[in-house]
Amino acid sequence: MAEPKAVAKEVYEASEIPSPAFKSLGKRRTNKYALCCATLASMSSVLLGYDYGVMSGAVLFIKDDLHINDTQVEILVGTLCFYSLLGSAAAGRTSDWLGRRYTIVVAAVIFFVGALMMGFAVNYAFLMVGRFVAGIGVGYALMIAPVYTAEVSPASCRGFLASFPEVFINVGILLGYISNYAFDRLPLHLGWRFMLGIGAIPSVFLGISVLGMPESPRWLIMQGRLGDAKLVLDKTSDSKEEAELRLAEIKEAARIPAECNDEIVPVPEKSHGEGIWRELLIHPTPSVRRVLIAGVGIHFFQALSGMGTVVLYSPRIFEKAGITNKNKLLGATVAIGFVKTIFILVATIFLDKVGRRPLLLSSEAGVILSLAGLGFGLKMLDTHPEGKMLWATALCIAMVLIFVAFFSIGLGPVTWVYSSEIFPLRLRAQGTSIGVALNLVTGGVIQMTFLSLYKAISIGGAFFLFAGIACVGWAFFYTFLPETQGKTLEEMEVLFGKFNWRESIHSKQATATSNGDVQLGSKG
Repeated sequence: MAEPKAVAKEVYEASEIPSPAFKSLGKRRTNKYALCCATLASMSSVLLGYDYGVMSGAVLFIKDDLHINDTQVEILVGTLCFYSLLGSAAAGRTSDWLGRRYTIVVAAVIFFVGALMMGFAVNYAFLMVGRFVAGIGVGYALMIAPVYTAEVSPASCRGFLASFPEVFINVGILLGYISNYAFDRLPLHLGWRFMLGIGAIPSVFLGISVLGMPESPRWLIMQGRLGDAKLVLDKTSDSKEEAELRLAEIKEAARIPAECNDEIVPVPEKSHGEGIWRELLIHPTPSVRRVLIAGVGIHFFQALSGMGTVVLYSPRIFEKAGITNKNKLLGATVAIGFVKTIFILVATIFLDKVGRRPLLLSSEAGVILSLAGLGFGLKMLDTHPEGKMLWATALCIAMVLIFVAFFSIGLGPVTWVYSSEIFPLRLRAQGTSIGVALNLVTGGVIQMTFLSLYKAISIGGAFFLFAGIACVGWAFFYTFLPETQGKTLEEMEVLFGKFNWRESIHSKQATATSNGDVQLGSKG
């Protein structure tokens, strides 16, 4: 008779959803070692969040101090995404060369230099140079944090841990808003410089703390360092059996023969990224093509949700809603930061309980409704510029907070979790880079054109446009994104190879009908 664990393992590998019997073989508590690793790696996302949050308020004072116009404001705000694109593109290759851990150190060093340059900027040109350097660091951090976190996390809590980068982005945004509020009473020429320059402090702590992290087990195996990888897997897995299973799956994905069990083994092809782009973009298999569409699409529609404009231009939005005092404007943005942070923490609890797909679809539905409500409120205020419409002002503020809450509970964290876990090991760094790159380009275009857009079609019209795009996004998510909850990273390619939306729907209907017939038959 087969061993119970072996039977459970076979069922687990064959089924569309993870077997409870196999899951129960190991501990179900969150692995504390993996939790610490994910927390340290995800702290790099604070750099992006802080830069976004602090610039939303600092630009109000920069505009007055350096006497720049709205076009220059759009360039200053929006170009971060394009600068980050360069860092993100370089990070994929760097992480395959140096490893995931040291790539995070590189991100921290680059951002440290950029933050100091912005803090000591004497004119607009010098400020833009500092923005460029900081943007490169942000791009590195944005790409590598989700990859590392997904690769050290056990399947039982990967959704929870892989959402940490988004959690820390929101923490960074909140810290940026608080920094704006704290320094806005300083003299004009000092306030915004303190706001931007103090961002160098988190990067110092990050660069030092990351040195205590282990390297990603998947990267170690791709270098043939099985002995080091086993030590990391033993610490980051829920049980000895799971560690062995993860090791076997990664070896198979890295094309290392199963019988190779030495401390250091030769790898079939020592790759630092060569040939990966061809396999990913030019000659992909059907399953890789579906993975690429899903990973790129979810980033594309997240960037088009309008969240970047709400974060960066929230003072402008609240000003249009009737709040004119700068101190009150910055205080209102702090409320956005608190709501984002609270609801992203709620999302981390439900990612591995509810699943990615239900959270994503319900979140996008809430985003659609709140954007439409915000557009309506702003349109009413635009059409009655002389009258005080307190209800419309209250509606706008409420819709902004509701929008932020719905985004943070699903679309925000799920995007990074989903895109970091679906790509096969050999394509993961580069595949994630493409998704992040598209996110940055799309977000940069939106942020660099938002002021011009709302002057052309009104600020209310701009948010109606975002709501319409979100409707298309909901249809895309429903059609092309299968559930990945509980799947190991090595099972993703198989999952996408089998996933067909129409067949999936018909299969579920047929199963439900079949179950009903069986029940009726048993009663008869």
